[in-house]
Amino acid sequence: MTALDTQALQAYLRAQGLGGDGLTAQALSGGQSNPTFRIETRGQRYVLRKQPPGPLLPGAHAIEREYRVMQALVATEVPVPRVLAYCEDASVLGTPFYLMDFVEGRVLQDQSLPGMTASERRAIYGDMNRVIAALHAVDYTSVGLESFGKPGNYVGRQISRWSKQCRESSLPLSPDMCRLMDWLPDHVPAGDETTLVHGDFRLDNLVFHPTEPRVVAVLDWELSTLGHPLADFAYHCMSWHIPATLWRGIAGLDLAALGLPSEQAYVRQYTQATGRAVAETWNFYMAYNLFRMAAILHGIAQRARDGNAAAANAAETGAKAAPLAAIGWQCAQRHQAQHP
Repeated sequence: MTALDTQALQAYLRAQGLGGDGLTAQALSGGQSNPTFRIETRGQRYVLRKQPPGPLLPGAHAIEREYRVMQALVATEVPVPRVLAYCEDASVLGTPFYLMDFVEGRVLQDQSLPGMTASERRAIYGDMNRVIAALHAVDYTSVGLESFGKPGNYVGRQISRWSKQCRESSLPLSPDMCRLMDWLPDHVPAGDETTLVHGDFRLDNLVFHPTEPRVVAVLDWELSTLGHPLADFAYHCMSWHIPATLWRGIAGLDLAALGLPSEQAYVRQYTQATGRAVAETWNFYMAYNLFRMAAILHGIAQRARDGNAAAANAAETGAKAAPLAAIGWQCAQRHQAQHP
């Protein structure tokens, strides 16, 4: 990760009335595509997120959108860090950046929550559910986000976008990927709805209170937009379908012994909080999300083949596309059986 020009940042902080004396900057590791740093000055701690250097794809690394959505959500039931400043002047640090408060707490990586009691795990999952339900209850027009995305046909547009990317790939697609690309456009459920969606709502994008089972901040809003709430919620629930041995999943674990909710119980909590009927279309939205994730991983595999992948394990990650598509096709067949 590129080092920061701490002298330039120090001068910027002073100009914003945010301190700056004795400034230190530490790169934060993680899956973010936008370089992220922990900034400390005397008595103050911030997080700085900036665009990466070099040419960027259109719409990618849109950190001004992250800043805008967190600024809009600060007075809602969705916990977000307080944002402090946005700088579009690339002459300061080489690319645009923003500053937000550093939120003290726990970032939990493993969804089986090792080392916790069953009751602690149950409470962690319960609060995670509460927060995504609160997000989908936000009136996006009243918080000034009516132009944050295109309302309507979100799922249809996403299917088209990812199918196009897959078809342009020189890597062969698995049979299940091809089946999903043919099947999904013809089975998008009726009854469209638009809310604010996070786009990547998962355990390790949340900060939990240091000791309490309570979400104190939702991070990584890079993929947020206006979209369909059930598409966003089903993405969050993919882990119930993905084996722990494959990738980031809890399928196959003894959920009851761990104190983790079943998928049905977790969906029921969301339904009770939001009033949305989920069961009728759940298998479709799960198939869609597994296809979308498989398409993303297929793209990573393509970049690994082309020799321009960012991560050293890109080929290994990309190899997970076909197994995820296979699980997605099983969901599609269940939806088909439910709606013959």
